Amino acid sequence: MEKKKHSNTDKGAAILFFLFSLLFFVLLARFIQLQVTGVADGQVLAVKAEEKYKQKRTIEAKRGTIFDRNGEVLAQDMPSYTVVAVLDPKMTTDPDHPRHVVDPEKTAKKLAPLLKMDVDEVKRILTKDAKQVEFGPNGRNISYELKEKIEALNLPGIGFIRDTKRFYPNGDFASYVIGYAQKEDKSEAAGKMGIEKSLDKYLREKDGYVSFAGDVSGFRLPNTKESIVPPDNGANVYLTIDQKIQTFLEDAMNDVEKQYKPKKIIAIVAEPKTGKILAMATRPSFDPNKRNIQNYFNDAISYPYEPGSTMKIFTLAAAINEGVYNGNEQYRSGYYKVGRNIIRDHNKVGWGTITFNEGVQRSSNVAFSILVEEKLGEDRFLQYLHRFHFDRKTGIDLPGEAVGQIHYKYPIERVTTGFGQGTSVTPIQQIQAATAIANGGKMMKPFVIDRIVDPDTNKVIFKNEPEVVEQPITKETAQKVLDILETVVTSEKGTGRPYQIEGYRVAGKTGTAQIPSPNGGYLTGYQNYIFSFLGMAPKEDPRLIMYVAVQQPKLSYTETGAAPVSHIFTSVMKNSLQYLHIQPSSEQKTPKTKTKGIEVGSYIGRSTEEAVKELKEKQLVPVVIGNGQQIEDHLPISGDTVIAGERVMLKTNGKTVMPDVRGWSLRDVMKVAELLGLRPSIKGSGYVISQNIRPGALIKKGDYLIVELEEPEKWKERMEQEQKEAATKKNDGPVE
Repeated sequence: MEKKKHSNTDKGAAILFFLFSLLFFVLLARFIQLQVTGVADGQVLAVKAEEKYKQKRTIEAKRGTIFDRNGEVLAQDMPSYTVVAVLDPKMTTDPDHPRHVVDPEKTAKKLAPLLKMDVDEVKRILTKDAKQVEFGPNGRNISYELKEKIEALNLPGIGFIRDTKRFYPNGDFASYVIGYAQKEDKSEAAGKMGIEKSLDKYLREKDGYVSFAGDVSGFRLPNTKESIVPPDNGANVYLTIDQKIQTFLEDAMNDVEKQYKPKKIIAIVAEPKTGKILAMATRPSFDPNKRNIQNYFNDAISYPYEPGSTMKIFTLAAAINEGVYNGNEQYRSGYYKVGRNIIRDHNKVGWGTITFNEGVQRSSNVAFSILVEEKLGEDRFLQYLHRFHFDRKTGIDLPGEAVGQIHYKYPIERVTTGFGQGTSVTPIQQIQAATAIANGGKMMKPFVIDRIVDPDTNKVIFKNEPEVVEQPITKETAQKVLDILETVVTSEKGTGRPYQIEGYRVAGKTGTAQIPSPNGGYLTGYQNYIFSFLGMAPKEDPRLIMYVAVQQPKLSYTETGAAPVSHIFTSVMKNSLQYLHIQPSSEQKTPKTKTKGIEVGSYIGRSTEEAVKELKEKQLVPVVIGNGQQIEDHLPISGDTVIAGERVMLKTNGKTVMPDVRGWSLRDVMKVAELLGLRPSIKGSGYVISQNIRPGALIKKGDYLIVELEEPEKWKERMEQEQKEAATKKNDGPVE
């Protein structure tokens, strides 16, 4: 028995020895292979080791900022936050400091009002079978201010994910010029419209990163080097747009849109001596923050249509330049035959025998038919259409520019083109052509991009310069055209009388364009026109040129199409000329109104008490900003004329604090923003009902001021209701 036992033991030992020997040789072979090749499972071991210990941190880059010509921000990246809720109890390691949502009902009641959601909806999200949840659109892209309010609630399990969003501080403001950029998934924002799209390659950012060897907890190991790839920030873009002039334009268009409800409004303000576009807007429009877009085309550059009588400016210029225009020559108005076709004046019967100058003032189609067919000749007139570049794009630095069509096949088309029918052009083509009239015969290429700047080095990557694209007429011709166009505005017979501006001489031409019908011919009816005006001021040395068109406004039978158009033109042009400190015309030919204003004195350096007293004596309303004893600055400035009851903002040498602007008009809010260097963001129109900076809070230059306005009627109802509630509480005593 003993021998048998030893025999089995020997066999077991032999088997074990064989297995261990085999394992040893396998490991030895593997070791030799790894030492020779350094490769395991198709991967280099050094790489695997590096991947295990290498840590990488993203360094976020910033998309380029878009500024106006004075450095005011029009579009920029802003930090934003997404609200999240942790629902998994396993995330809590210390019962005294829970890291998950403990009481969904209580959390929902406190969180819902701040996210502007129903309590039941928030509770439903907080009771999902999930580890972590978000709150949909209401919980994304929230501001830092809202994040602070939520944090102040100290709700267990509620946290935030930091991100950036593209922010447009002025909301619906030059929207088709600026466009918008949008993030897709978690990639960088990409430009989708306007400058954001056309300059995306300059504006787009590229994140950097830092990499280093670290332990499993993510901490850098000692005595190791780090590798840094710096972020590539997007370039900053400066536009020719002027925020103030654009604001004047947006406000005026909002008024007209509200009152007349037109199908379209198009307006452009430009510098005729440079071609710079100072303001450009259309209606309908959109807020780039919300992207509530109805029309994806910038009608100011993409909408060719028959311009109507504003085209007569260029027919007149051609006739004068060719020496065939005699303003005192007479003709028979009313109708004019072109083959089998009859052209009629807009009043159908004409004004009898009148001079050509009077024909221009009255916007006579017959006068311009004679100029094209009998004075200039159709071939020579076509040459001027080419000289004024009505046959090609302007080349403005905005995406989506279209070009009109010159219809010149039949005799009737050649003649009607002379007074703006049959042939189509875009608003920007008319602006470019009109620069020749306002700029001594030199036609300037329009542009909106002033320069592109590297934000890290301040090096100018690209700079636009004024460009003369043609000189279709002489300096003398341009002056004669201006002289005649001024009479369109000043003459009792002129169609442009509604466009007079107190203190300034205006030269321009009205237009009433027919709208083609889908069934052929043109639409009929009192309102079915595109009413327009192309004007320049001051006439003696035009500094601004402006085109306004309003399509199919809802007019009363006592109103003409000039009502909505002139409201935009006169208010924007006058405010812009005054803002640019352009002196009133020395030889004013427009009638003066009897409105008497109050001149604002100079209060800088004077005591606060003295300034307040003097302003009250002038029947003005002083608004003291800060607790200082001396005035540092004020708006309106010294020398400005205001009306009784207007607010005057006084900035003192004390701490700068936010005034209570609730109940104020937009104009007064903009005064505060300008005086204090705030960045305004406006929602709605009418009177202010809320402000993001609480009254009395310390503020600094560059802070965002977000105000919400309400229609005057609604605001009045709100005030009356609050007064009633206050009176009820006073009578009934305190409510438990």
